[in-house]
Amino acid sequence: MSKLVPKLRFKEFSGEWEEKKLIELGILISGLTYSPNDVRNNGLLVLRSSNIQNSKICLDDRVYVRTNIKGANLSKTNDILICVRNGSKKLIGKNALIPKNMPLCTHGAFMTVFRSETPIFVHQLFQTSSYWKQVEADLGATINSINNNLLKKYTFYIPTPKEQQKIANTLSSLDSLIEAQQRKVEALKKHKKGLMQQLFPAEGANVPKFRFKEFSGEWEEKKLRDICDIYNGSTPKTTKSEYWNGEINWITPAEMGNNKYIYSSTRKITKKGLEKSNTKLLPINSIILSCRAPIGYVAINKEKMTFNQGCKGILTKNIYYEFLYYLLGLSKTRLENLGSGNTFKEISTNNLRNITLLLPQSPNEQQKIANTLSSLDNLIEAQQRKVEALKKHKKGLMQQMFVSGEG
Repeated sequence: MSKLVPKLRFKEFSGEWEEKKLIELGILISGLTYSPNDVRNNGLLVLRSSNIQNSKICLDDRVYVRTNIKGANLSKTNDILICVRNGSKKLIGKNALIPKNMPLCTHGAFMTVFRSETPIFVHQLFQTSSYWKQVEADLGATINSINNNLLKKYTFYIPTPKEQQKIANTLSSLDSLIEAQQRKVEALKKHKKGLMQQLFPAEGANVPKFRFKEFSGEWEEKKLRDICDIYNGSTPKTTKSEYWNGEINWITPAEMGNNKYIYSSTRKITKKGLEKSNTKLLPINSIILSCRAPIGYVAINKEKMTFNQGCKGILTKNIYYEFLYYLLGLSKTRLENLGSGNTFKEISTNNLRNITLLLPQSPNEQQKIANTLSSLDNLIEAQQRKVEALKKHKKGLMQQMFVSGEG
């Protein structure tokens, strides 16, 4: 067996790392069970799974209980909040350090807290593949929870306190850099949202607040059917092998997400499958709109493709395609409200054709607005790539700086 030392190490440290159980590194504190009668508009904040976002504490979603409730263990700075039970298995094990200057808070019954003398280092341990492998092993096929008795037995390889501190400082500095870069992305997204509110007319208005000086005149109200051709999607028979594994992209709402452009699909159909499904093969730079489960995703196809019955294909005629992309994105709430049905909500083709949109008469103004927003999207994407590159760098660094005990 190889020595229990990391591949990458600060030169002032030597000697093998020691295997320890998690319970040797601190204590686990169970969460609070409370009833709806305990909930208040303010008081004691209860931290739950939704309060962990990207390994950070997020307080966008808050639940308070009465301050004199029994059984609450008050959280402290640098406690590590861990999700130990959830309807979604993929959320089990996610964790975050509780920062300074938090309001008075505890944590709910589906959470636990780990309190340690070396919390920054332990929190980094909780990001390693070793930690996640142990979480996955305890979940099994059907169980959506882990308990404190299981967590206590998790094992890790640990260096001396001084080496722990140096590793923690290095990785925390990288975390701060990632967080700062993510803030740049969020600031650009906020700027884009504000800009769109200026570039498109507000409700009840027929001109935008901000306009390029070369354009004038009121915007016109048009029905979608007047500026586009709309096509229904379809699914070729799944039992017919000759319809599948071809070269034609076949997209579903689940694959669309919030992507502006779609370049390919997971599943592809044959020319025969396209013919038999009687659906449209959209040319490049058409619009695909999800009209069922979920409603309101909008994307531009950058390869020829067709789509299932959860989507509508939109072929633009009297409107610039990229301008329509932004216009429909701005109308997401309206589109969701168009959905109807008993078993699931869906926008009918007729309702979609009759939706009214406000647009400038000049194609040049449409294109200039679209180009402005597209440039901002490109900048956001470039900054997001920097975030992903930093995360990838940290992941690789952690693989070098921690001992897994494998091999």
